[in-house]
Amino acid sequence: MDIKRKVEDIVARIKNDKDISEKFKRNPAAAIETVVGVNLPDEQVNAIVSGVRAKLTADRAGDLIGSFKKLF
Repeated sequence: MDIKRKVEDIVARIKNDKDISEKFKRNPAAAIETVVGVNLPDEQVNAIVSGVRAKLTADRAGDLIGSFKKLF
């Protein structure tokens, strides 16, 4: 499994699907298993959850910086 690719796919799905986004906020592991479509071992799910959270945080930070640049 290409985890980097899966993380990008999951992040895109979370950003575009309100139900998955809400499920990720409540139970990240279950949301990821829903998107992937299989029950994964805890260590794989935890690695993906960490990657998705990091990507979402980085994307939000980039959006915030972009907004500040528009002010000036």
